[in-house]
Amino acid sequence: MVRRRQAGTMGTSVFPCLFVILLTRCSPAGCAEGSDSASHSTASATDKPILLNKIPDAEAFISGAEVAVIGFFQDPQSPEAEKFRLAAGQVPEVPFGLSSSAAVLSHYGAAENTVALFRTVDSDRRDLNMNNREVDTKDLTRFVRMNELRLVTEYNPVTAIGVMQSSLQFNLLLITDKMSPKHPERMRKFRAVAELYKGKILFILLDSNLKSNERVLSYFQLKKSQLPALAIFHTPDDEHEVLTVGDISTERVQDFCNRFLQRMPKKEDKSEEKPINEEL
Repeated sequence: MVRRRQAGTMGTSVFPCLFVILLTRCSPAGCAEGSDSASHSTASATDKPILLNKIPDAEAFISGAEVAVIGFFQDPQSPEAEKFRLAAGQVPEVPFGLSSSAAVLSHYGAAENTVALFRTVDSDRRDLNMNNREVDTKDLTRFVRMNELRLVTEYNPVTAIGVMQSSLQFNLLLITDKMSPKHPERMRKFRAVAELYKGKILFILLDSNLKSNERVLSYFQLKKSQLPALAIFHTPDDEHEVLTVGDISTERVQDFCNRFLQRMPKKEDKSEEKPINEEL
């Protein structure tokens, strides 16, 4: 069953709404634990960060992961670099690199004592300048957790910030029970479709098994008996559709995405025809 909601009928943006709901129910530290990372680095804490003092090495490092973090420090033994190493050990699934090469810093336009997070899902980069304020290991770890959007990102109060700041205007939410024995297969299919829409749609997982997410189901007028369900959004105007499915298939998810994407240009064409003062 497909349920469509036109823009402006509720007057509240979907993701800010979800963000408020989740923040009132779950602490960032608690929600960050156990998130469904789409890829995992095989490097242990003792292997990190990797030294990247050649431009080709840095480029290969970034392109080889969904999310990669590089610390740019002219002095690799500085207090800032030491905090960076400690943070690297606390985020084992994300590859960390460190460069003290002037050529590498110049290539990426990075200031000294800058930590840059690169992600392939929306071809974005996020920088944290450690010169501007006192940044400790906890701040560095939180910076990575907030911005580590992946091919499939689990939605929680920490990743919500990165989700809302993403340049991608289309978001697809899979609402499902992670405790279900069918969850691994559902995620495999969901991820397979995400590969096809990389750079176009941000794919997001929301665990219906968590009590903190019950209000999200209520927002979409969904019951647990109707799950799994898909919800696709056009974030600028909050228009979205909800699809309840018996189970996930790559064909059904892809068809749902295509139909929504094809409809949006038509909607935008109609909006351009409206008189300027129609909404006044």
